[in-house]
Amino acid sequence: MEKRGTNYLGLCPFHNEKSPSFTVSPAKEIYKCFGCGRSGNTISFLMEHEKYSYAEALRWLAARYNVEIEEKELNPQQRQQQQLADSLYIINAFAQKFFSDTMFNTEEGQDIGLSYLKERGFSEDTMRKFQLGYSPDARDVFARAALAAQYNLEYLQKSGLVVVRDEKPMDNYRGRVIFPVHNHTGKIIGFGARIIRSNDRAPKYINTPENELYIKSKILYGSYQARQAIDKQDECLLVEGYTDVISLHQAGVENVVASGGTSLTIDQLRLIKKYTNHLTIIYDGDGAGIKAALRGLDMALEESLDVKLVLIPDKEDPDSYVRKIGAAAFRDFVASNKKDFVLFQLEVALKDAADDSNKKAAVVNQVAETISRINKTEDFTRQQDYIRQSAEILRIEESGLHALVNKFIRERIEKQENKAAAEARAKAGQASSPDDMPPPAEGAAPQDDESIALLFRHEHYERGMIRILLDFGLKSWDDTSLVADHVLHETTDLYDLIDNKRLLKILDLYRDLFHQGLEPSTKSFLYHEDQEVSTLAVSIMDLHLEISPNWKEHYDGHIATPEELYKEDVTSTMLYLKLRKIKRLQEENQKDLAKPHTDEELRILLQTHKHLKEMEQALVQPLGAVIIK
Repeated sequence: MEKRGTNYLGLCPFHNEKSPSFTVSPAKEIYKCFGCGRSGNTISFLMEHEKYSYAEALRWLAARYNVEIEEKELNPQQRQQQQLADSLYIINAFAQKFFSDTMFNTEEGQDIGLSYLKERGFSEDTMRKFQLGYSPDARDVFARAALAAQYNLEYLQKSGLVVVRDEKPMDNYRGRVIFPVHNHTGKIIGFGARIIRSNDRAPKYINTPENELYIKSKILYGSYQARQAIDKQDECLLVEGYTDVISLHQAGVENVVASGGTSLTIDQLRLIKKYTNHLTIIYDGDGAGIKAALRGLDMALEESLDVKLVLIPDKEDPDSYVRKIGAAAFRDFVASNKKDFVLFQLEVALKDAADDSNKKAAVVNQVAETISRINKTEDFTRQQDYIRQSAEILRIEESGLHALVNKFIRERIEKQENKAAAEARAKAGQASSPDDMPPPAEGAAPQDDESIALLFRHEHYERGMIRILLDFGLKSWDDTSLVADHVLHETTDLYDLIDNKRLLKILDLYRDLFHQGLEPSTKSFLYHEDQEVSTLAVSIMDLHLEISPNWKEHYDGHIATPEELYKEDVTSTMLYLKLRKIKRLQEENQKDLAKPHTDEELRILLQTHKHLKEMEQALVQPLGAVIIK
């Protein structure tokens, strides 16, 4: 990044751009991209870029800068689980280093493991990127090394790296290439081990047994390596196996993860949704591949994912196909062969049904049930499009399919309500009953992105009021009060003016903190644990208000800073809001005047109009201000 004044300017890490528009303000501890609109603070940058949770971002920063953080006190059971998880992380890290060292630095590892991976076409850089390794063929080489390093045998068994047979510790992954599996923060949570030598009795792959870290239904192989590419390209490619992911990465297609050959789970889909709403599934074009691809579809729709399907031709898989045609051709193939998941499923089902009317009726029910899962408020248009297109393909009345979709939605809601009521009564020790069912939860309306450049003047002043509190609230207003005292008192009667209710959230939080004597500042909101509050606080701050360092070369005289002009800023902002309040009252009064009234009512309305005009003039006259609607 290049320094520009007190700020830094560089290329945005969140979208592809050639001209730098990503600005970082060290003084204000915020960043803002004026290309894609992303903005935030240190913590939100880690959450956006690395896809950490709020707590994970705090822990990462604390570890990076050797800051001790106080965690909430754990009960004995929680503390034991935490200690076990930490121990497994440490053991897995030791194991990965052991397996990698064995492959790159021992004769057996080079002759067997390294040569096998090179024959598969993997470069050493790729192997090191994914931390691949090799487990020796001997009985207990790793077990002896781990025990010599004083790792606990019980934990070694829990990790799946060691098994005990005939009361002797043995290596579990003997003579296999090792694929470490990382969580989204880069820690190793388990391993996949592929056999190299032919052995009919041994399974091709062995995976870590489920434990406190490794829960197969919550894992997508390669998600750590792919997270930034998925975010930047706004698309996740899903394949089946480890080598598919590694081959595509090596070819430059990095926005790819693997499901491990199992049907998709809700946790895996939600992990994908952390990065993007666009999922493209790439599977083999045979019957098994198609069936594997179709599993998990309904859950993907419920998560509002836009799902496409690409089938690899000629009995190839993604690994072999990208080697065959090259990276550029592979990208073009994926882009031009995407099939809509819902419509593809319908076409496959119709083909299987052929001329069987009973099977066709089942297909209609199947597609209606599938479409019924697209039931979030923001997906309404998408659902209607599917109904229209499916009715055309099925050659049935659109209204009939629409009614069938609604029937499935009602049945699902009733089922959920019955389950919720039964659980509530079970907790209360009562028998379950279908009566008194809770109403279905309403879908939350999507929030619109905000851009300061497009704000209306009214909201500009609303934001100005909040910015004053954040930047200057603790500065002196007069001999007896602070700016915060003045602004909070003045805004008591202006609440109904603030159209952006999220701004009210910050105002109320500030008021509570101030009245508690906690001296709230910009950082109180910039690093607030509520991401909505933090993001809004960043958007209120302005990165452009900076005097050019070249100013003195061309002009003389002192340029007043915002810190020197804060009282004038407070006065003008509060004046505008008060005038706006009066203007609204005048508009309401004018509407009342247009209605029929008695003489007395009309007299009162005219007096009110006169009084409001006098209040307006009293506000603007000392300043010589011009009244603007």
